[in-house]
Amino acid sequence: MSAMPEKPALEGLEEKWGARWEQDGTYRFDAEGRTRDEIYSIDTPPPTASGSLHIGHVFSYTHTDVVARFQRMRGKHVFYPMGWDDNGLPTERRVQNYYGVRVDPTLPYDPEFTPPQEGGEGKSAKAADQVPVSRRNFIELCERLTEEDEEKFEHLWRSLGLSVDWSQTYRTISDDARRTSQLAFLRNLERGEAYQADAPTLWDVTFRTAVAQAELEDREQPGAYSTLLFTSQDGDLRIDTTRPELLPSCVAVVAHPDDERYRHLFGTTVTTPVFGVEVPFVAHELAQIDKGTGVAMICTFGDVTDVTWWRELDLPNRSVIGFDGRFQAEAPEALASEAAQAAYAELAGKTVFSAKKAMLELLQDAGRVIGEPRTITHPVKFFEKGDKPLEIVSTRQWYIRNGGRDGDLRERLVELGRQIEWHPEHMRTRYENWVNGLNGDWLISRQRFFGVPIPVWYALDEEGQPDHAKVLLPRIDQLPLDPSTDVPDGYDESQRGAPGGFAGEVDVMDTWATSSLTPQLAGRWADGQDLWSLLSPFDLRPQGQDIIRTWLFSTLLRSAFEDGRAPWAHAGISGWILDPDRKKMSKSKGNVVTPQGMLDEHGSDGVRYWAASSRLGADATLDPQNPKMVKIGRRLAMKVLNAARFVLSMEGEPGAVTQPLDAEMLAELADVVRVATRSFEGYDHAKALEATEAFFWTFCDDYLELVKERAYSGDAEGRGSAIAALRTAIDVQLRLLAPFLPFATEEVWSWSHEGSIHAAAWPTPDDLGAEHGSTGMLGTVGQALIGIRRAKTDAKASQKTPVASAVIGVPAAHREHIEGAAADLRAVGRIRDLRIEEAEELVVRDIVLEEA
Repeated sequence: MSAMPEKPALEGLEEKWGARWEQDGTYRFDAEGRTRDEIYSIDTPPPTASGSLHIGHVFSYTHTDVVARFQRMRGKHVFYPMGWDDNGLPTERRVQNYYGVRVDPTLPYDPEFTPPQEGGEGKSAKAADQVPVSRRNFIELCERLTEEDEEKFEHLWRSLGLSVDWSQTYRTISDDARRTSQLAFLRNLERGEAYQADAPTLWDVTFRTAVAQAELEDREQPGAYSTLLFTSQDGDLRIDTTRPELLPSCVAVVAHPDDERYRHLFGTTVTTPVFGVEVPFVAHELAQIDKGTGVAMICTFGDVTDVTWWRELDLPNRSVIGFDGRFQAEAPEALASEAAQAAYAELAGKTVFSAKKAMLELLQDAGRVIGEPRTITHPVKFFEKGDKPLEIVSTRQWYIRNGGRDGDLRERLVELGRQIEWHPEHMRTRYENWVNGLNGDWLISRQRFFGVPIPVWYALDEEGQPDHAKVLLPRIDQLPLDPSTDVPDGYDESQRGAPGGFAGEVDVMDTWATSSLTPQLAGRWADGQDLWSLLSPFDLRPQGQDIIRTWLFSTLLRSAFEDGRAPWAHAGISGWILDPDRKKMSKSKGNVVTPQGMLDEHGSDGVRYWAASSRLGADATLDPQNPKMVKIGRRLAMKVLNAARFVLSMEGEPGAVTQPLDAEMLAELADVVRVATRSFEGYDHAKALEATEAFFWTFCDDYLELVKERAYSGDAEGRGSAIAALRTAIDVQLRLLAPFLPFATEEVWSWSHEGSIHAAAWPTPDDLGAEHGSTGMLGTVGQALIGIRRAKTDAKASQKTPVASAVIGVPAAHREHIEGAAADLRAVGRIRDLRIEEAEELVVRDIVLEEA
């Protein structure tokens, strides 16, 4: 036990107890001799180790931590790891700007390379100003910077008081993570769940990488409708489009099958303006009768609807946009005439913006466009981390089946989602909407560098071209590997790129293809079943609502393939943080708050209180200039220190609880224990805090005031009852508050107990000796006390002023309550003559103050 200070303070508690918890291994998970029923396992979100954490992380991770602390106090051995999501585009972009470099895969590795700068925080350098480096040099810089970021993140998490077992930390780019990810991929491939294909691909022209459906976002952008004139058997056919530049890639025109205006044209051909190519007039339900003229041109590819039409109507591919976002040099074969070739030459090499302008000029010269473009604003698809609209290009990519084209798999994923308990329940609907809205498989390959390599090679034919049908696979004991430097069995390095030799896959996996395996990474699935069988399926997946479609869905998908089950029993979904204008805080909007300053100024317990006051799924507003809830939390933590010191400083031995008011207080506290326990079991930590806090203030403001006179100077029986009740109540309330205010409660606990409060047992009603629920006595007596105080205040008298006489009117149902506490009311109110009479409602009247 530690000495009780004369004047308790919150300052310094984070450093004091953080070091002590680490030294004592308070939160260390020990699997030795455990059974699955004894363990509570958490699939902790691995934050992206790039840049800085923001207050939203503190918000949601606090929600997880209070659950971990509750379960630990309930006797569970809690597996609570931390992961770092290192790989991916955000890390690459940060490294490029921070060090002023960019990758050139053709360059050799330079072991003596020194980056030209360090510290390009928040800047976006032009590629021309960045120094080219080899892929390996770039990856080393990525690893260096992420390790530095992770150290900062860990410091913040420790200061917040997360009860993480830091010995269980993993990184998504470590050798273990690469081995796990590559093994899972190879098993997907073996079972037919992973495949590669040439297909239309959403493409970010800035980062020159493929993008998955889950990484899209719509942004309102300015645009313009132009009316083009095609030629049909009826003459001119008007078609409205926002993308006239894609006219050379037009492969058909389409209308709704129920559109009477065009039914007679279905099955005929029409001729494109300028290029003179005949294309079929087809029918499809996705065409909109009431949009424009009702006819749309199908181009390869203008948007995802074009892709659907192309696939379902079995149309040819005439892609014109390259990986750099510019029109390709060669025209599609269908543009066979000299005039068509000459017209396309006006577009070749241009950006989409310039090509649109040039195409409209060609149409105007040919008299095949009506009027001027009509400006509009419409949603355009972007990569969530990109700055330019996505294009759709044809590429060979790797996919994992996800139900987008398989109704049976989709139904299976929905059913697995229903086997999870969602908190709050309505978040399950978001998951199901996402699954049911999928229209293609999960594209997992990325044309990037800092990621988990896709572990395959390709045999080269006699002309040195890759034969994608001959995928060369590694042995399991070769993992992890990098096909760009490692060699497949039966070949040597001299055959790399040579006719009859091999080529290594250069693409890496999408970051979600690794993060979707966080249970396997944390549970060391690739090492065998020893730990994995003790942890899985995990008890809890905590996360934000915005990544239900990415992290939650992809993890459930991988679990369905590998284990045929849901990966967790519960999913706890946190809400968003809103700024004072009720706008979601995000880095892209520039309105985020970095939490370290707030933790330093207000203390971790205050910040945790603010976070824990919000239920799962509920948004919380934060004004960093005046964080009211944080200040309330700090006040609560300070009151815990002072109230506990007041109680523990009382001299005397506890006795039996004999006084009605003491027994009633403990009975009411027992009800609070029941409510808090049920709330935690139902993943409603906010309700547990609300009930506990409300009682704590009643305890301090009313009960402490009512019994302190008796505790100090009453008869032996009365004193013993008061001291016993006070100490028991403080002990129980500290444990109820421990998940929320870990530093203040640990400090107080150390004054009277050995060991950590966070290893103590969660309280039960039995701890309070309360067989029955409360009667409301404490509340009734508290109202009477307030009445006495108010009367003295109204008389501008000190609360210590003696009262010659007073009357308390009370309903008959509560008379026994007041009579049972009359002695305490007389003592605290300094009332010589107290009469209790029946009344319709409780009232304190006829107070006569003694004259000085």
